[in-house]
Amino acid sequence: MASLDRVKVLVLGDSGVGMSSLVHLLCQNQVLGNPSWTVGCSVDVRVHDYREGTPEEKTYYIELWDVGGSVGSASSVKSTRTVFYNSVNGIILVHDLTNKKSSQNLYRWSQEALSKDSSPTGIIVSNGDREQFSENSVPLLLIGTKYDQIPENKRNDVLARTAFLSEDFNAEEINMDCTNPRYLAAGTSNAVKLSRFFDKVIEKRYFTRDPGQMQSFTDRRRFNFKSLHSD
Repeated sequence: MASLDRVKVLVLGDSGVGMSSLVHLLCQNQVLGNPSWTVGCSVDVRVHDYREGTPEEKTYYIELWDVGGSVGSASSVKSTRTVFYNSVNGIILVHDLTNKKSSQNLYRWSQEALSKDSSPTGIIVSNGDREQFSENSVPLLLIGTKYDQIPENKRNDVLARTAFLSEDFNAEEINMDCTNPRYLAAGTSNAVKLSRFFDKVIEKRYFTRDPGQMQSFTDRRRFNFKSLHSD
């Protein structure tokens, strides 16, 4: 690949929500034919034009780190997983719209990853079940998968629930089917949200004077994490 500036974006969520399919679609613009479980971490790259169509337009690489595992893993597994959380510039939180538990676990996933951040994120507990994240130092994006599998008579209830997530995380939301590229087609509201998120990640990394976000990325590129899948 040519030498372009890059940012690191974590893709987090419960096993089975479709993170591998999502990352493949984002980076290859193709549906993943035979998804399998990710063990450890799988990294893929998307080319993104920052502030496309403006005088400030510039091309960047977006590294998408698909981190496998379960938020309820043993402490030893979580400790091993934290190596992937270093120098994070953005986080995509993925949940299965047909699985309420996967949505609830996003709070735990975000806390696990953001606890590695050198700058506190300001977590506000609003009630016994929900928490709100204000003034995040790391940009967040919510993506709900398997939208096509929600029965028509339940979609309004599900979308109302995801609206609470968006409010709690102070993040935009995209609800989609990872097996259908049209959900991210150019010009759609989802594509606009995605582009806006990546622009924000790049701005935080390269145009904001924040010591916690300005760590050198070049040294860490020497570590190559392979995509490992179970048979």
